[in-house]
Order: sequence, then C-alpha cells, then structure tokens
Amino acid sequence: MIEPESLRPDCAHCVAWCCTALSFSRSAEFAFDKPVGIPCRNLLADFSCGIHATLRRDGMKGCTSFDCFGAGQKVTQLTFGGRQNWRGDPTRAPAMFRVFRAMLDLHEILWYLALARQTPQASVLWPEIDEVAEWIEEVTRQPSETLESLDTLWMNSQITPLLDAVSDLVRADGAPEHGAPSGQDLSGQDLTGADLRGTDLAGARLRGTTLTAADLRGVDLSRADLLGADLRGARLDDADLSEALFATQMQLNSANGNPQTRLPRSLLRPGHWG
Repeated sequence: MIEPESLRPDCAHCVAWCCTALSFSRSAEFAFDKPVGIPCRNLLADFSCGIHATLRRDGMKGCTSFDCFGAGQKVTQLTFGGRQNWRGDPTRAPAMFRVFRAMLDLHEILWYLALARQTPQASVLWPEIDEVAEWIEEVTRQPSETLESLDTLWMNSQITPLLDAVSDLVRADGAPEHGAPSGQDLSGQDLTGADLRGTDLAGARLRGTTLTAADLRGVDLSRADLLGADLRGARLDDADLSEALFATQMQLNSANGNPQTRLPRSLLRPGHWG
C-alpha cells in the first residue's frame, strides 16, 4: 500500500529536474520566463538554488509552491541509478527531461491513490485501489526508454473512473441516509476572487474549479473534492480542510492560511502561513 509520506520530495537526492525540465512564464508567480529544458538562472552548479531563502521576496512564489510528489528523487536515484544527470550528457538531456515529466505524472496519480486508500468511506474499493497503485508503481520502475515514451494521458484516463467512484462515496457520506452526494457541484467554474465566506461547501465537487484569490475564510471544506482546483492566493484562514479529498501540498503552498486552518493529516502547514 502506497503511503502519502513516501511521495514527499527529497531535494537532497535530486538533481533539480524541476528547475530545468519544466517551463514557467513571467507572472505573479514567477519573475521571468523560462522555457522547457533551459536551466533556471538561479540554479547553481551543485543543483541548489541561489535564492532559495528569498524566493518569495524575489518574485518566485511558484517555486515555493511546487511539489514533485517525490518524482525527482525517483528519477535521480532509481531510473538513472544516481550516476547520470542532465548535465553529464547534453545530447541525452531532452530525453531525460521527458522521463522526469512522465514520472511526475505517475507520482501525482500515486498521490491521489494513496489518499483514496486512506478514506474509510471507500473501503469497498480498497482492493481495486491497491491493485491499480501496484500497477502504477511498477510502471515507475521501468527503464528510462519506456518512461520517455509513456502515454500518461491515457493512464490518467484509466484512473479517473476509480477516483470518481471514491469521490462519490466520500461526498455521499454526509448525505441523508448516505444517498447520492449532496454537496454543490462547482467543478470547472471560474470563481476567481469570489467571496465564499459562509458558503456551504461541505461535500462539494470542486474539481478543476478556479478559486484563485477566492475568500474561503472559515469555510467548511470537509469531504469536498479538490482534485485539480486552483487555490493560488486563496484565503483559507480558519477553514476546515481536515477531510478534504485529493488535496495536494502544492495547492496549500500556493494559498494563504493561518494556524487555525485545519489540514488533512497527509499535508504540511506551509511556512509562509505563519
């Protein structure tokens, strides 16, 4: 059984894939543009960040929000055996970057499966969750040539129905006599900057919902499905996410909260929350 704790990033055993293999654009999250495959200007020779202590102050909030779900150290230590890195062979670097991006997708899937395995409401699905997680874990251990050409979009499509079933069971837990999910369905909606204080979002379906800069102070998000929800700049002071479903560290890192914000046991309180 995959545990969420095993999917945390370990930068000390990585070679800064996220600082090179991924792209970002100048915005409120990043101070400059960086294309795929080009090392970040702040990356040092030892794969550490030259402004790590001041990233948020220097306009690189996006870096402090990012979470690779442990994919970085898996690619470094397992796929490439701790011996190869993208600096060692520039001709192989683009292929290595594709391997990392595939591993990132796989580890994100494993994260959602690990959370699903922790939900008692979905216990009837635990055997299937374990079987699928074992399959995905086995894929992560394939040679680099296999990972490089992997169709992770197809794999995601195979996992989605299972995650849907878990969501329905969890969200129905608060319904009368455990019937159909009773929470609001706001999936995919653009609620940028919305004042949602006092809104009943317990058991809500918020998949892919844009909640950028939304005011969620004091809101009950128990059993809410947050898969893919955009929480950048959202205010979560005093909110209850303790039983929120499919939440990620990246979502919390990009949001704002306080010591009274209740978090799922699998997630850490971001340092900038105070």
